[in-house]
Amino acid sequence: MRKLTLMAVAAASAVVLAACSSGGGSGTASPDASGASAAPVTLTLWHNYGTEQNATATQNLVKAYEAAHPNVTINLVSQPGDNYFSLLQAAAVSQSGPDLAVMWTGLFTLQYKSFLTNLKDLIPADTLSKVQGLEWTADGFNKDNGPYVMPLEKQFYIGFYNKADFTKAGVATVPTTWDELGAACTKLKAAGFTPLVYGNGGQALGAEFYPWYDSSYLMIGKYSVDQWKDLYNGKIAWNSPENIAQFTKWANLEKSGCTNTDILTKTNNLDDFTSGKAAMIIDGTWDTQKFTDAMKDNVAAFVPPFSDTPIKGVVEYPGDGFGITSYSQHQKEAADFLAFMTSDAGVKAINDAGLIPDINGATTTNPVNQQMLDFAENQGFTRYPMLDNVVQGDVVDAGSKVLPSVLAGKTSPTDGLNQLNTAWQNLSPDKRGADYS
Repeated sequence: MRKLTLMAVAAASAVVLAACSSGGGSGTASPDASGASAAPVTLTLWHNYGTEQNATATQNLVKAYEAAHPNVTINLVSQPGDNYFSLLQAAAVSQSGPDLAVMWTGLFTLQYKSFLTNLKDLIPADTLSKVQGLEWTADGFNKDNGPYVMPLEKQFYIGFYNKADFTKAGVATVPTTWDELGAACTKLKAAGFTPLVYGNGGQALGAEFYPWYDSSYLMIGKYSVDQWKDLYNGKIAWNSPENIAQFTKWANLEKSGCTNTDILTKTNNLDDFTSGKAAMIIDGTWDTQKFTDAMKDNVAAFVPPFSDTPIKGVVEYPGDGFGITSYSQHQKEAADFLAFMTSDAGVKAINDAGLIPDINGATTTNPVNQQMLDFAENQGFTRYPMLDNVVQGDVVDAGSKVLPSVLAGKTSPTDGLNQLNTAWQNLSPDKRGADYS
């Protein structure tokens, strides 16, 4: 999922809510998971979703689950995003945290698995088999090892475009290569539109825009899924000539007038897009409902065309979900809630929030979200993970700091990628080996 900068975990002095205990792990089993108690039980769930669609989906799930399980109360606690994982880790030390917690997938799951419970023996195998992408929540990214996280949704890093702007500017087809993107930008700019808008609105993960949405497609445009592991283990250096060439073309977007000039300071970029001032934006599924509510059928999705040849890869990935803490006194009941997410009622609760359920064969009622699903399902696009979920946190941090200034023309692509390469070189050997850890 879109990420906040990873912070070194320090001792946290924040007040941490303890998981309430009014029922045990024994008694009559509930309909969804073997061993869940029929006695009154209170669970606590922490999230860092703020007010975005994921928060709505979580509220929907809790409401639906409690309606079906009147003996269970789930207390939702919204934690601050900037130090969420520090709070979780501090709570794990004192074993005073929640039963369930939002957890990012990929390397983030592995980083925090010490206070998570493997779900393999808590949730039936036939239930887990309904869920896509569980490998990204398991040791070695092998789902046979058992997941630590039940994904909430299927997420996309993706481009969105305004159909009316394209029509007015005479852009007949959606660009699929660097050259086609440049040609579209020329027409859109001549028609008075900002072709592609950047800023830190919507997902304000820092003072500047978050560069890993774009970076994912820069690397899709150059490498296969399997080759992405070479960015992790160093076989492909971050400052390789191939990467410098890709980021140089990316930086040329601002120089050529394809983007707004205030990309480092702009905060209303989503408004520019929904109002029609900007024709394209690169964002994610967490904002799809916002776009379709504002723009109706005038908005559509496209794959950012950061490639010399027509791009045929798309970021389709379970970006986050819920994990059960290792110290929870109600693990069976918490597992029952996670299993409920795969039920028809759980899938409906997620879809009704404008998200894409992460279930095999699931569809979505949002037409733009469905368009995204069709890229891989029906058009032969290769599914990729989110780059920032499979790249070491220190490298992600370095990129989050320097890559926005590369696009803005304040730092050269070579200097920027040198900083990412230095961050990789400074990693401990166990964090840049042959296997993900």
